[in-house]
Amino acid sequence: MRIGRVVVRLIIGGLFIGHGTQKLFGWFGGPGLAGTEQMMSGLKLHPPRRNALAAGATETAGGALLAAGLATPLAAAGLIGVMLTAVRTVHLPNGPWAANGGYEYNLVLIAALLGLVDGGPGELSVDRALGIHDTGPEWALGALALGAAASAFTVELGRRTANKAVGPGPAAPPLDTAGDPVTAN
Repeated sequence: MRIGRVVVRLIIGGLFIGHGTQKLFGWFGGPGLAGTEQMMSGLKLHPPRRNALAAGATETAGGALLAAGLATPLAAAGLIGVMLTAVRTVHLPNGPWAANGGYEYNLVLIAALLGLVDGGPGELSVDRALGIHDTGPEWALGALALGAAASAFTVELGRRTANKAVGPGPAAPPLDTAGDPVTAN
């Protein structure tokens, strides 16, 4: 399984790097920071700039760490948090299937991340070169719990801040989620 884990890490990590840089810099046809801020505002994740920066930086840095196989449980926890936040704020009402804007893609990524933490990043990784062996089901469950807690905190804080900024009332519909291949129209 030497090469298999490397391939999985490089593909998933690389795609997260791309997704994060879409949000931060507008690379690869993404919305850039201004468009990501607009999306965060529509999702009631306030302040939108802070959340846009946090999402983009987490995806970019987490993807880079994952690709390198460095601090794998921490990288996975951050990426799981971003994916759970996307499920909660965008995809959940659409059901499971990606063709309908659902959360299928997000769940596959979460499962793959948990698998990498449980089984470890592999022999060809920075973690292994440094003698770090933080793997197994307890590490995977820890990454899931930390990601879920970060997502819950982000969504709740964003909504509370949004209510203070604009007052209570009906939620605004989410704006275009450009840069998200599952929800792009």
